[in-house]
This record gives sequence, structure tokens and C-alpha cells, in this order.
Amino acid sequence: MTNLDLFASSGPGLKVEQARLLELHRLLHTYAHQYYVLDAPQVPDAEYDRLFQELQALEALHPEWITPDSPTQRVGGKPLDQFASVRHAVPMLSIRTETDTEASGAQNFDARVRKELGLLESDPAVEYVAEPKFDGLAMNLRYEHGVLVQAATRGDGETGEDVTQNIRTIGQIPLRLPSDAPAVLEVRGEVYMRRDDFEALNERQRARIAAGEKGEKTFVNPRNAAAGAVRQLDPAIAAQRPLSFFAYGLGAVTPVEQGGPNFGTHYELLQTIKQWGFPVAALVEVTQGASELIAYHERIGASRDHLPYDIDGVVYKVNSLALQQQLGFVTREPRWAVAHKYPAQEQLTTVLGIDIQVGRTGKLTPVAKLAPVFVGGVTVTNATLHNEDEARRKDVRVGDTVVVRRAGDVIPEVVSVVLPATVEGATPALRGPVFSMPHSCPVCGSAAVREEGEADYRCTGGLFCSAQRKQSILHFAQRRAVEVEGLGDKLVDQLVDAGIVNTLPDLYRLGLSALAALDRMADKSAQNLLDALQKSKQTTLPRFLFGLGIRHVGEATAKALARHFGTLDAVMDATVERLLEVADVGPIVATSLRTFFDQPHNREVVEQLRACGLTWEEGEPAVQAPKPLAGKTFVLTGTFPTLSRDQAKDLLEAAGAKVAGSVSKKTDYVVAGTDAGSKLDKAQSLGLAILDEAGMLVLLETQPGDTLGHP
Repeated sequence: MTNLDLFASSGPGLKVEQARLLELHRLLHTYAHQYYVLDAPQVPDAEYDRLFQELQALEALHPEWITPDSPTQRVGGKPLDQFASVRHAVPMLSIRTETDTEASGAQNFDARVRKELGLLESDPAVEYVAEPKFDGLAMNLRYEHGVLVQAATRGDGETGEDVTQNIRTIGQIPLRLPSDAPAVLEVRGEVYMRRDDFEALNERQRARIAAGEKGEKTFVNPRNAAAGAVRQLDPAIAAQRPLSFFAYGLGAVTPVEQGGPNFGTHYELLQTIKQWGFPVAALVEVTQGASELIAYHERIGASRDHLPYDIDGVVYKVNSLALQQQLGFVTREPRWAVAHKYPAQEQLTTVLGIDIQVGRTGKLTPVAKLAPVFVGGVTVTNATLHNEDEARRKDVRVGDTVVVRRAGDVIPEVVSVVLPATVEGATPALRGPVFSMPHSCPVCGSAAVREEGEADYRCTGGLFCSAQRKQSILHFAQRRAVEVEGLGDKLVDQLVDAGIVNTLPDLYRLGLSALAALDRMADKSAQNLLDALQKSKQTTLPRFLFGLGIRHVGEATAKALARHFGTLDAVMDATVERLLEVADVGPIVATSLRTFFDQPHNREVVEQLRACGLTWEEGEPAVQAPKPLAGKTFVLTGTFPTLSRDQAKDLLEAAGAKVAGSVSKKTDYVVAGTDAGSKLDKAQSLGLAILDEAGMLVLLETQPGDTLGHP
């Protein structure tokens, strides 16, 4: 049944409902096109849902009115036992692949085209259309009288599989075309999965695996995930796998003499397809001659890793359809088109060993040592395994053949293991042992721990471990910690790389001559740094605790610890039970503190810093007075008349408040100064309480001159 059939032999009482149904079809198709294809939704999701539910209710009352192009039919139908075969009206032929990834690949194609056309050097450049070569699944969409009636895979080019039920689930593919579309139209394109959708899908799969759901797995790459979704026998499951579509050509079309379209160029064809409601890649361009093909190949290649979808090359097509016909085919490949590849981003190689790399923050990462392989344009010898869970999930072992992926500047990773085919006498015992993370740091020997709910192991020797040296120094010297003015990244790099500073106490043993000998460090600069180091010796206990870089111990926690215990020794010797008595200290923070101070290396560094002259005021544990703002969340924005943002934050935290960086429905107060920006706008839109500095001070019942915890 078509939409027009609805009004046949219907009484006048039904025509109002039928008219509303057709209007709902039109609105929902329009809104879906705006959302999925144009990425410019015009109505809220709630309005779309309301109209969709109204249509569902009408169709429930009149099932005979349900048509194939109804928006409700995107997900429908029973699971199939198997896919039916479809013979293509026009074969889906492949195009020649140019494996020369250099500029000469484009030059060779242009030279062949010019030779076949009999063009001389003095003749004008050939006009081409250049477009991305999507890494997905080729699809043929057949429309009859404007309604999608069939979707079929390429198959062997002559015969594919009917996957109509699954393709209906793709929001970018129209179920009905405008009235100016030909009676018969086959649109060809690529079904693919966006990178962000792929990552979200795998995240959901990992959650299902962790929950113990059987039969679940993660996907190797977006193309495999898209192909698996298209070939899913149950369309309800396919609908859960987010797919997208780009159109790039036509198959069978109503002939010109029967009222079909009369295109002059391939680019005109693509623009018409776009007007009919199909997504066409924005990167499609008209180019002139070999030089512009080369520039396009290089430009797209440079941005390849930042695209929202995977491509493995670009495609060049002669733009003139008349010239395409003149050029014809050779061995079932068009002479007028070519796919110009980029260096492969996945290759096979062998795992020679698995090492542990210690990052600047103490994170331990398993790294596969590989037989050298050229992938993504470079020779790769190392690939990350991310963490123990990932290494075990992929079951990577020494001696395995693995798929390695590298995309641009992204760190190479092991994607999957390729197990050998079953042969007589082969057993799983021939593979290497299952990977396990070490329980001590391979660099400094400190304990390596994995906290509850975390995927990574971390070295606990933060102040001692040489792998974490630079990060520890920079954290210690930052403004909110002990604050050593002038000690930045480049200077720390020089000090550590030259072996002048190995641990934090070495900073306070620096001499003028050693500093002045460094690059871009004259005597005056060196003396300024020594003066800053001397000044930093007078600090506060919260700043010192924060500067130690203990995992999970931020500024607020450091202040709470100092107030609760009064002295550093009391903090270092506190049991987990005693630590849990501190406000805002939970089991994870307490365990982290205890683990840190249980390392002899860390205690030694603390004692050496004291010996170097770092001091702060200590006293008896503070009496835990009621905190008037406990449980309240504040956000600070703009510039205040008398207080800095840090001073305002200290005052609020001392009163028990939490100071957040962004505004949400959970925010209790927004304190706004001059030049307040989007945070104030959002607070007003949410109807939150807004204070100025004076209002905040009234709420605190204090004055800006009170002690703020600064040295």
C-alpha cells in the first residue's frame, strides 16, 4: 500500500484521520532529515517523540494504514532465518585500486585517462570529482515510486543479500523520497560507523561482558562493527548498533526517455541525490588535472586521523558522464575511476615480548615488543596493550601473531590476536603464558597497586621513582602547592635530564654555578630561582601535603587532613581507621594515603625536605566546629572587588562548602563578579541563587582580612 492508496474507498469520517496520518509522515520525515542528515534539528526530541507516539496510536487503530515508508517501520519485522539473495539490476562493480600512496599515484591515473581520451599536453586539464574512500560496507538502496523497497549488499557484484530490515534502522536513509524523484531509483553508497559511535558501542559491550552476559564481545574496528550490524538477522539488535550512510552514486534509474533524470556530470548527480534527502560527504570536490588531485590526496591525508569516520584512501572519478561513457571499462573495472590508497593502518606482526612502561603519573602500561612492521607510514616496534584487563581480554601472549593498528600520531596498539589454523598436533599449550601485571614497579621497585574500580596499576613510589621525577617536581613547585616561582617545564627538563635533580630535596641543594651553566640561564636568572626556592621553604601544612602528589589527595583533602591532625607526623602515622574520621576522606583516599606513607622511599624524601629547611606552622588538632556551609556547592565566576578567586575558594571550603568548576542543577550558589560569562548565564537559566562578593561574605559571616591559609 502507498500513501495515495489510503484515500481509496474510505468514508468521509476516516479522511480526517488519514490526512493527519499523512501529515505526521511528512513532519517526521522532515524532522528526521534535519536531525540525521543536516545535523540541524529544528524541534526538541520531546516534540518528535510526541508526534511519533501519535502516529503509532493511529496505526494501532488502523493497522491496514501502515505503509513501508512509515517512520514507525524503521525498526520492525521478525528476526530472519537467513538473508534472501538479490540479483542487482546493474552490477555493483569494483574500481581499480592505486596502491602507490605517493603523488605519482594520482599522476599515473591522470596520464592513463588523458591517453585513453587521446589528449595532448597542450589540451586542457581533465575535470575530476574527488571524494573520500569510506571504510565501510557498500550498499544498494532501491526505491520504487519514492518508497524504499529493498536494500542489498554488494556481494559478488552480481548478487547480494537482502538486508532491508536492518537498513531501515539507519536514520540517515530516507524511507520516502520527494515527488520529483524518478519512479525507479537505486542509490549506492557506504554504510559505516562513526568513530564516536564505535567507541560508545564498545563501551557498552565491555559493560555487558563485565556484567557476565554471555555471547557478548567487543568489536575490532568500526568497519567490522558496521558489517556485523548489517548482517544481523534480528533487526531489533541491528537498531542498537549505530550506523550511518554516505551516498556516492546510482545503480538502476528510470531512463531519460521515460522521464528519468538527465545528468551531465557526476558532481551534478551527487548534488541531486543530496536534494532528494541522502547524505553526501562534505569533502567531495571538483578538481582540475593531476596537480589538484595530488593536493586533494595530501590535504585529506593530513586530516585523516581527525575525521569522524575511517577512510583508507580517496576516489577520483572523471566528472563528465559523457567522457565516462567514452572511457568505458576494462576487465569489469571503469577506466574513469580509481581508488588512491593511503598507507595501511593495520598490519600483521609477531609479539617478541611484553614490557611494562611507567608513565609520568606512575601508571603502569603493558607494551608489546614487536617484530618491526611498516604500518600507518612508519616502522612500528612497540604497541600498547593499555592495561591488564585489555591484554587478557585480547589474550595477547609472547609469540602470537597480532593485528597492529596505527592512525597518524596515535600510539600503535594491538587490536587482536590471529590464532593459527588448526593443524594436526597443535595445542593451546604451544602458546606463551597468560599475561599478568607485576606487583612492583619495574623502575624503582616500589609496590604497584590497583585500586578498586580502576583498570590501571600504579607505582606508589611517586617521590622516589625516576619515571615520575619530572611530574613530581612540577606538581610540588606549582602555585597551589609549595610554589617555586620560575620553575617551569623546560627548566625541570634540563635539571632532570642533566642528572642535577633526582629527587625533590635536590632542588634545595642547587648551587648558582650549576644553574647558570644551563641553557638560557644567566647568573641573574639562576639567582632568582635560588631566591624563589628559599622563599618556598616557608609554607603551610596543607600546601606541603598537596605538593607531595599523593594520589586522590587534592587541595581540599590536604586542608581537611591538616585541620584534623594538626601535624605532618600525625598524618603520616594515622591508620586507615583514623584517616576515615576526616571529613571528605573515604576508603580510596585513606588507602592511598596509607600506601604512600608505608613506602620507605617516600618517608625518606619527606625527612630530607624537612632537613633542607622546609617548615610550616603545626599545632593541636583543630576542634571540629560545625561548618555552616557543609553540603553546599558553590561556583565562582568573574572578578571580585577585594578577593582573588583562590581566596574566595579557601573561605568557602573552610566553611565546609564544596567549590565546583561548572554550573549544574546541583549547584546551590553562584558567586558572580564583574565580567562573569556563560556560568552566570547558565545559573540564571536554571534559576539558581546568585550572590556577589558582599553577599558571599555575609553568608560566611567573615571578612576578607581573615586568615586564608596562605603563607
